Amino acid sequence: MSDDMDRTVGVIGLGRMGLGMARALSERGFVVRGFDLSENQRRAAEEAGIPTLSGMADVFPDASVVILSLPTAQDVADVVTSQLPNVGRGAGKRTIVVDTTTSEPDVSRQLAVALESAGHGFLDAPVSGGPAGASAGALTMMIGGNESDVALARPVLDALATTILHVGPSGAGNIAKLINNLLAAAHMVTTGESLRLAAAAGLDPAAALRVINSASGRSMISEVHFPKWIMSERFDSGFSMALMRKDVRLASRLAAHTGAELPLSKCVSDLWLAGSQHLADTDDFTRMGAFSPSGHRPGEEA
Repeated sequence: MSDDMDRTVGVIGLGRMGLGMARALSERGFVVRGFDLSENQRRAAEEAGIPTLSGMADVFPDASVVILSLPTAQDVADVVTSQLPNVGRGAGKRTIVVDTTTSEPDVSRQLAVALESAGHGFLDAPVSGGPAGASAGALTMMIGGNESDVALARPVLDALATTILHVGPSGAGNIAKLINNLLAAAHMVTTGESLRLAAAAGLDPAAALRVINSASGRSMISEVHFPKWIMSERFDSGFSMALMRKDVRLASRLAAHTGAELPLSKCVSDLWLAGSQHLADTDDFTRMGAFSPSGHRPGEEA
């Protein structure tokens, strides 16, 4: 088996995250083969120097690792189920499918069983860091799956992420990502409301934010998102309202499924899913921090 084949990585889903990861892998010497259903995305990948294939089935046979970056758990299930006969067909060894989608634990567990029965591995490996982190190979990756499969995929994972956290068996990565994003959703709301209170009481929100970020109220949302994308009114973090709404919805579904009682998280969920109708799915999710539920930005008079 050639070294090129050993370092062949497929990437399915060439949106902002998938294309960023493909570029990071290519820059680190991997042979990347991409595919996306969208002709526009395939064209963008080609322009970025990432070869694309004419069909999804062509990605799987020779790849030692296949990265998935897709919108939903159903998309992931459809791809893996339809392509299972093609996985590793030409590679002659165990292929690891690494799903970076924010997906559902039960779906990941089912796909892991299906791939294992065919002699291959599946890692649920959702990521944090956005498009910039994807392009720079500087993501944080939370992984569920077998330790041996993590080890096999490690060279690829190291090319994509600076922080790799193997948190448990199949499904554990999904759980970790959902609780992380539920907290981020809460911090976006609470930080925005705190700054609105500061403004209402006569304190400059920018000064209040400096205090928050030097004291116990700080979070990554207050330290990064507010100064970079909200206070500047750029609102271009690259993560949409639709994606955060999806993650909050999945976290709420997980809470219901497990019977966990989360009263504050229920309020956060209600704000994101029903109380933010003034924001479109296509809006950047950072706009949520710039509005109270009544639709005013911090610092604005009601």
